[in-house]
Amino acid sequence: MSVLSLIVFLPLLVAAALAAVPAVGDRAARWVFLAPTLVEVVLVGVVWAGYDTPAPGELAYEQQVPWIPGVGTSYHVGVDGLSLPLVAMTTVIFAAAAVYALRERDRPRLQAALFLFLEGVSLGVFVSADLIIFFVFFDLSIVAMYFCIAGWGHGDRARSALKFFLYTFLGSLSLLAGFIGLYVAADPHTFDMVELAQHPALAGGTAGGLVLAAIVLGLAVKTPTFPVHTWLPPAHTDAPAIGSAVLAGVLLKMGTYGFVRIAMPMLPDDWRAWAPVIIVIGVVSVLYGALVALAQRNLKRMIAYTSVNHMGYIVLAVGIAGVVSTSTRQAREVAVTGAVTQMVSHALITGALFLLAGVMGERTGSYDMDEYGGLAGPAPRYAGLFAVAAFASLGLPAFSGFIAEFQIFTGSIAVAPVTAVALLGILLTAGLFLRAVQRVFTGETRGRSVGFGDLRPSELWAAGSLMALALLIGVLPGPLLDVIEPASRTVVSLVAR
Repeated sequence: MSVLSLIVFLPLLVAAALAAVPAVGDRAARWVFLAPTLVEVVLVGVVWAGYDTPAPGELAYEQQVPWIPGVGTSYHVGVDGLSLPLVAMTTVIFAAAAVYALRERDRPRLQAALFLFLEGVSLGVFVSADLIIFFVFFDLSIVAMYFCIAGWGHGDRARSALKFFLYTFLGSLSLLAGFIGLYVAADPHTFDMVELAQHPALAGGTAGGLVLAAIVLGLAVKTPTFPVHTWLPPAHTDAPAIGSAVLAGVLLKMGTYGFVRIAMPMLPDDWRAWAPVIIVIGVVSVLYGALVALAQRNLKRMIAYTSVNHMGYIVLAVGIAGVVSTSTRQAREVAVTGAVTQMVSHALITGALFLLAGVMGERTGSYDMDEYGGLAGPAPRYAGLFAVAAFASLGLPAFSGFIAEFQIFTGSIAVAPVTAVALLGILLTAGLFLRAVQRVFTGETRGRSVGFGDLRPSELWAAGSLMALALLIGVLPGPLLDVIEPASRTVVSLVAR
């Protein structure tokens, strides 16, 4: 078994063991949840330490075993500069979730089993090098998140979970139709992602446009982008805190990762033809997400809409990669590097924000910002960490968000100056976060802030570790960018063929 397979299947095996042994006590289950997530972080650290940038068209730590030879599909896994950062990000988010869950009282054994299962299938998505393997893990993540929201959520959780499932499952069916289109067009027929990226099966025309439309629709739902984002606010609002953190930090990235891993390199002619549409969708998502977030009173809904805004930055950047000209190659590489960096940055910062929002809901049962005031008085650690996360999310220098957004806008504006209009999204995001911090934490202590308990150690370590990593990347981005940049150059060259 390769180290990547060990990383994927270790949490799945522990999840199966937890589910099969009901005698495991609550306290033991909480620590069994944490232990493998920390082992996963160490294993990915070992992989990162031994990682050498593979040649274009190759993957590192590659393993391939025949699965269904008759249809040209195999268990094929590997990593490069696009996937390794997301694998690392996934293990960090789940470790933070496990730390946060050390205080869980509601069926911790089943919750641990469900989240370890979700970690395994999420990692499977990011290491897959076969479209069917990718699709299997992609769909299993939807099932796991459905049970997370329906089983451990609050409010109208059944309706929110059903809406999440129906939207994202229909999106995955559209994705499957696109994958089948790629398979049928390939000669010889194959679902191998490396082969399909090196030898595109479709070169424009009606067939290529339809296949790209199916794939883009499936990925856009998962991302999500305007106008197929409507499942996101209720899912986040009614999910438990660690469910929201994993949903925002990991599951949304499956959509944006699919753009750079599948749609762009496998359908370069059609991606170039659709680039203006992708850019417009990105810009609209940036502005729409920020404006709607500005109007929210519910803290979790506000953070959810900022995810639409931040995902819009990524969609804008990958769209820019399709505006090909000989003088803009470097700018397009910068934009794509910024997009992948933003995937990591958004996971860390928004994951921390959702964990902190969860503290508010679990203390008082309300996310309505108008019911709080002067919260910094009774909960100074909570106020301080939330303020740091808010400033990081609005793109303050010294945090990872600044590195990502600076690259996205530098590359995008250099290629298409009109995209500068999306800068308004940063201004709106800054305004809404500053207003939220002012409304909830400053002034006289009143309403639900009275008697509010400050952060417990598990809550502080869970959210604080994510913010510490966002700060580390913001101050020292080199190790991350050194991994991403060669892969970005490869993707941009594949799109420009």
